[in-house]
Amino acid sequence: MSESTSSHTTTQKADRGLLGFLSSICYIWWLETKSTVKDEGVLIFFLLVPLAYPLLYSWIYNNEVVREVPVAVVDLSHSASSREFIRDFDASPDVHAACYCNNLQEAQDLTGKQVVHGILYFPEDFDRTLNRGEQTHVGVYCDMSLMLTYKAIYQTAQAVSLKMGAERQKPRSFSFTERDEELNTEPLSVDAQPIFNTTGGYGNAILPGVLILILQQTLLLGIGLSAGTARENNRFQDLVPIGRHYDGIMKIVLGKSSCYFMVYCVMSAYITMAVPYFFSFTMLARPADLFRLLLPYLLAVIFFGMALSCLVRYRENVMLLVVFTSVPFLFLTGVSWPQSNIPGIWQGLSWLIPSTFGVRGYLRISSMGGTVNDILPEVRALWTQAVVYFVITCFVYRYQIISARKHAIAHYQMIQNSIRAACEKQAAGK
Repeated sequence: MSESTSSHTTTQKADRGLLGFLSSICYIWWLETKSTVKDEGVLIFFLLVPLAYPLLYSWIYNNEVVREVPVAVVDLSHSASSREFIRDFDASPDVHAACYCNNLQEAQDLTGKQVVHGILYFPEDFDRTLNRGEQTHVGVYCDMSLMLTYKAIYQTAQAVSLKMGAERQKPRSFSFTERDEELNTEPLSVDAQPIFNTTGGYGNAILPGVLILILQQTLLLGIGLSAGTARENNRFQDLVPIGRHYDGIMKIVLGKSSCYFMVYCVMSAYITMAVPYFFSFTMLARPADLFRLLLPYLLAVIFFGMALSCLVRYRENVMLLVVFTSVPFLFLTGVSWPQSNIPGIWQGLSWLIPSTFGVRGYLRISSMGGTVNDILPEVRALWTQAVVYFVITCFVYRYQIISARKHAIAHYQMIQNSIRAACEKQAAGK
């Protein structure tokens, strides 16, 4: 009878312990959510920036490819051949013959002022040399400060020159059939077929990386600002306040992370699925595969941000840190620069950042049509980061709890000493 009573009592205690644990987590979650809603800075980076920033980026790259690049024309030949070349060149949707100049120096001045991004130059002997059957040259001067404009101008000029060259070779050909003429004018044909990003759009190439990075950077900003606010509102500038519900590491970590995770579940779905749909960007990811990628990614970023929160003393420090690292983090993902050409030390550093694997995984399933099996290395790396950063976060908050208790004990002892000194002074006065 006594054994059954004791086991029943143990079960009740365990139930109460579990309920108390869950209630503490919910209480901390509620406090963190309430402070997030009341804090304008955190609210901006948790809601407003993730909602508006992806739309801005997508709007910029909505045209996908560069069109109507302005070009200056210097035609010293003034011949039918040069006019034909200019007409075919201007007919391309990629470029536009915006200005006609009398000399090369005038065209260079326009390029320096960014009125045009390239120059098409025809020498005086252009038509005469062409009619003699000799090789003639068309000068193409491009602004290399923007590679996309250079590509548009150069490729268009090259296409027009090949077309005109083929047309002038046909009358002099001794071929008897159309096939023989094709072999004479174009003995080697190269047929380019894009594998991924079939539109050739810059937006489809760069946007997946930007969207995933926005998730990370805004989340880090919000967590950092929240940590800065907690320190500023605390008397001893401790990250963890003294309270009945803040006496366990797991309670604090799970309670705070639940608030961030619930908010960004909605934000991540909006950024990764809704934004590409709004602007008609390529989106081949299936919801199930996207969920399997975003779940460890969000957890890794949250715990990464919470681990870094120990470095945040003031709210302003977060802005400087995150803004400074945004562009390097994008480079390290391998989206804007081939990862194989990144120095080894920087590749090693990129493995510590969740956005590196998040961007690669999202790019494969959204733009390349991959499945979860194709991104297993990225998913495993993100889960590893989530676990490692969770453990680090627990150590960080354990240190913060110990520090908060030390400050509280020191403050209590100071009050006790003040009371004792006052009592002794009063007794001595009597």
